[in-house]
Amino acid sequence: MSDVATTPKKSVQTVTVSGDEAGMRLDRFFEARFPGLSFSHIQRIIRKGEVRVNGKRAEPKDRLERGQAVRIPPLRLDPPKPGDNAPQELKDRAFLKSITLFEDADVLVLNKPMGLAVQGGSGTTRHIDGMLEALRDRSGQKPRLVHRIDKDTAGCLLVAKTRFAATALAANFRSRSARKIYWALVVGVPRPKQGRISTYLAKEERDDESIMRIANHGDEGASHAVTYYAVVETAAQQLAWVSLKPVTGRTHQLRAHMAHIRHPIVGDPKYFNKENWQLPGGLQNRLHLLARRIAIPHPRGGTIDATAPLPPHMQQSWNLLGFDGKRYDPIENAPEED
Repeated sequence: MSDVATTPKKSVQTVTVSGDEAGMRLDRFFEARFPGLSFSHIQRIIRKGEVRVNGKRAEPKDRLERGQAVRIPPLRLDPPKPGDNAPQELKDRAFLKSITLFEDADVLVLNKPMGLAVQGGSGTTRHIDGMLEALRDRSGQKPRLVHRIDKDTAGCLLVAKTRFAATALAANFRSRSARKIYWALVVGVPRPKQGRISTYLAKEERDDESIMRIANHGDEGASHAVTYYAVVETAAQQLAWVSLKPVTGRTHQLRAHMAHIRHPIVGDPKYFNKENWQLPGGLQNRLHLLARRIAIPHPRGGTIDATAPLPPHMQQSWNLLGFDGKRYDPIENAPEED
């Protein structure tokens, strides 16, 4: 597959995208070819323009095409030596097994806990992507993240264990064949009780954080975002359990959309700004958003269909409010397309 070894490279080189790498994001391409590179370092060299695709600057999320020439800058790789980190690897392997909802030879679906990051970033040392190092197979192939969910969102996270599966699942996400359902606790009761939210979203930098703002068509960086929602149950018209089905997959889409219709998700540190809002046990301080279910065609036929249970803090809220987690979920009948 690869004409690049995972050893330190001190000179610029150019490699060609192979057939089984077609469709991969640029950052995932580096992650697959150079297991010793940290994800933050990959992001940095791409954003600094040290990486070129067919002679042009590129973004980490850009998709590669077969035959494209990728300029690789000098790299300093530090692949872990076998056994160097055995105790931590054993812990990571055991932890990942404890949160596994589904697994076969190609695919892994994890029940990601709230508060655990999916990928590394500034100041983030413990994350799912790093733990997946412990699951490298005998050929050195590491499972790959197929999508992401926010650090404080709990629930279903899809991981490809093989390059074959990664390519097929990524294509399914691009074609919107992946069906995702989220559960959330929101302020107030949306009217109507079932509806569609369609806006444009664009990233905006504020102080030391970035948020997604509602934008206009044609604004720089604006992307169309569509979400279907349905109210499942209410508590004294003060709170509502809503089921959400995102058609698109924009950053913070569900959080920004619910805030946009003035029913922000309880505990959202970026989009929940109700004054003097208190709930028993300080529940307003924890994000009430669960990636409840994911259904997607399996790379080898059939369907992967996994469901995550309510995380402890949401189960506590459901108990407090008298919600029955086994209630019929009306979002099931929402359209698949926008």
